[in-house]
Parts: sequence; C-alpha cells; structure tokens
Amino acid sequence: MSVADVALSPVCQEAVHSRRYCNNQRPGESILIYLSVADSVIPMRVLESDSIASVKLRIQTCKGFVVKKQKLVFGGRELARNDSLVKDYGVKGGNVLHLVLKLSDLLFITVQTTCGKEFELHVDRYRNVGYLKQRIVREGKGFVDVDEQEIFCNGEKVDDQRLIDDLCKDNDAVIHLVVQKSAKVRAKPIEKDLELSVVAESGLDERRGSLGGEKNQSKGLEIATKEPIVRDFWLEPVFVNPKVKLPSFMWDMIHSTFYGLEIGNQPIRSSEGTGGAYFMQDKLGLDYVSIFKPIDEEPMAVNNPQGLPVSTNGEGLKKGTRVGEGAVREVAAYILDHPKSGPRSFSGTEMMGFAGVPPTCMVRCLHKGFNHPDGYECAPENVKVGSLQMFMKNSGSCEDMGPGGFPLEEVHKISVFDIRMANADRHAGNILIGKGENGQTKLIPIDHGYCLPENV
Repeated sequence: MSVADVALSPVCQEAVHSRRYCNNQRPGESILIYLSVADSVIPMRVLESDSIASVKLRIQTCKGFVVKKQKLVFGGRELARNDSLVKDYGVKGGNVLHLVLKLSDLLFITVQTTCGKEFELHVDRYRNVGYLKQRIVREGKGFVDVDEQEIFCNGEKVDDQRLIDDLCKDNDAVIHLVVQKSAKVRAKPIEKDLELSVVAESGLDERRGSLGGEKNQSKGLEIATKEPIVRDFWLEPVFVNPKVKLPSFMWDMIHSTFYGLEIGNQPIRSSEGTGGAYFMQDKLGLDYVSIFKPIDEEPMAVNNPQGLPVSTNGEGLKKGTRVGEGAVREVAAYILDHPKSGPRSFSGTEMMGFAGVPPTCMVRCLHKGFNHPDGYECAPENVKVGSLQMFMKNSGSCEDMGPGGFPLEEVHKISVFDIRMANADRHAGNILIGKGENGQTKLIPIDHGYCLPENV
C-alpha cells in the first residue's frame, strides 16, 4: 500500500486557465490540490462544494487510480462519507490530505509445459514461494512434487519463505522454476495486474494425486510461563479473567495459527484498511486461518505501517475512540453478538451469534513478520498484543455485489447489531459475502475497532 500527500491551497487567478489541470472550475470557489505520488506532484483543482465521491472520481480521471482503491485521510480521519462535501470536513487551502492507494493483491498465473499441459491459478502477491509451489502441485494435479521444485531469481536460489511480491517488483523480472529440467516464470503487467507464465520442459513425471497433509497429532498449544522463549516466534491467548475458559473452536483457531508459524509460514499483511492487519496461514500454507491486528499498528498508533501520523491526544480516527483500544473493541463485538437464545456460555459450542461476527480473542504474538520500524530481535519487548479473529471463507465484500443480491434478513441483522454497538465505521468494504449451509448468501460483518465509542 502506498501513501500520497495531498496539499490544498487557494488557486491564483493566472492558474485557472492552465492546461495542466484536469477540469476548468470557477476560480472563486476552487482550491488547488497537489497529488504527490511516486515522487511526482500533480496539481488538480476542486471546488469546496464538491463531494468526496466527485473528488475521488476526478482523481481517477486525472491519474487513473480506481475510486474503490482510494482512501482519503485528513487530520488523521478518513473522509469516508462519499456524499459529504469537501468543506464539511473543514478542509481549507493549505491543508494536507493523505491519499492511500490499495494495490491489487491477486496475480494471475498461467502454467504451461512443453508437452501441452496447461492450467491457471490466482495467487495473492503476499503469499510466499513455498505456497506457489504447493499451488502448482495442487492445481496441476501433482504433475511435479513440491520437493522437486526450486525457484531461482537473478541466479540465486529463492527461499520458500520469500514473498512473491518481492520477486515481481520489476514487471519485466524473470524467475526460473527448476524441476528436473529448467523452466521459466515470466512476469508481465496485464491491465495494472501481473501475469506469471511458467513454462516447464517435457520429460517430467506425470504424477497423479494432489497435495495432502497428515493430521495434526499435537494435543495442545505450549504456553511459556516461567521458562524463557526458545523459538523465534510465539503465540498465546491473553486472559483478563483467569476464570474464563476459551471454547474449543477458539483453541482450534489458536492452535492452527501457532502451527502455521511453527512451520515457517509468514504473516501476510493486508493492503486493505488504515492499520496493520495480518493474514495468518495454516500449517500447509494453503489457507488462511485467522487475522491478527496488533494494537501498536492501529491507525495513528506508534508502529502504524500505513504512514498515518501518530495521534497527539490519544484519540483515534473516529471520534470517541482511543488509539490502542481497537483490539479490545473487536473482542467486545464478538462477545456481545451472542446467539438469539442469549449470551453464550464459555464452555458452549455456539460459535456464531445473531449478526455473525467471527470468533475473536486477545493474544500475544511475537514474529519478525510484523511491522518493527526500529528493527527486530527475538525479545519480550517485541511481543505484540492484539486481536485474533477467525478467517471466514468468502467471495469478496459487498463492494463487489449490488444491494439487490442481499437477503433482507441479513441486512437487518447487521443493522440491529450496529445500532446496539453504536458502530461508527460500517461500510460495504467491511461486510464479507459468504455462503450458508444451504448455499444461501450470508453477510459477515468484520472490522469493529470503532464500535462502542466513548461519545458520539
């Protein structure tokens, strides 16, 4: 995710007719915006009476950044209400905005062998090389084993933990997949996305079957109490009340996350949102099992990875919220979203509540893959506290689907929940689209770090 600074200042009369500007507006009402992107500065004029939606559309027209991938932040707060006017947010000439751009996470990969075998797959650019190898095995129905694959870039063998995004920084980069004979993987841009082509030599053994994993035989998660940490990572739940016992499905989520880290699968930072959120992988690295949000990487927190300024008074992006309390609010949202029958018991098996907030708990986690601006070492001071939420399989967010496809009951349940929680940050991007037991559309509400504000 990249961050651009947007500076506003009054437009001088002689600048009104400049050809460099995208639109001609009346000089008396316009202010000059400077978009600073990738070391270049692009001037653009807007009206104080323009809506935020029209400003984003103008940015798309002038610069090509798609509206749905834009986030505008002013004074530490996101300009989230698209129908509001520029002046409604108090933006005046000389102020500075931040334009946060969400880059495409998916890479389109075509694998083709010289003997005519071909298949396609989509891979998250923040997955690692080991995951790419496993997907090639699984999607190609075992045409080559993982152990027989080696990836080389610039003549050097690439470790399985290396992110695919690191290898594709240059759109013309070529990496080599070595099996029994050499193969080439070429990356090229396709309509602002990236295509990888893998061409393998013939003579490979055609093997049947797909990647499988043996069942985990471990009985429980090891928790360090008095002994020092000996691993280069750690994960354990946080108990505020020692009498509380986590239900089995919550322990399953923690165990799966722990084993994924233990095997070497790196946390994958999401390009969405304004804070640090990490996709945690399972043991095989094929699926996500949870989302970790450290409190020190929340918007306007000291280690925020998105470049937002640190809060000077402790107030968060949304009025009435405090920096560092987002994780607690995420957990509170799950606890208060109890089933229709009433509050769930701690030993119960009812995983989902009325509105369908995914299971969430507080954890401590130590890993080099998180944002450590001052450098990382395996030490207690680098342990991060945050919320761990179960990853729910989905087909995207409500941004990708028209409201006509939403079941009325699903919309009502989230509306009731948001009223109960005084949720200050509900939009289409934080409602996922899932499938129920009978295949019906289910709406899954996420991102509740701005609920239960101290004041409104």
